[in-house]
Amino acid sequence: MRVSRYAKAFVAAIVAGGGSLGTAMQDGVVTQAEGVTALLVALGALGAVWRVPNREPKDPA
Repeated sequence: MRVSRYAKAFVAAIVAGGGSLGTAMQDGVVTQAEGVTALLVALGALGAVWRVPNREPKDPA
């Protein structure tokens, strides 16, 4: 299965941002600072995963 680096990056951003928002929702309210933090975490994950190249498959020979 071949997954593009874009798809992996978007999934990483959603998971990281969602995790941050899940933690922020523990008290039932998301403050502006928590929202900005979740956005920055998502953007950081997106950029980090997108930047790292996929490993080349090994030759089975």
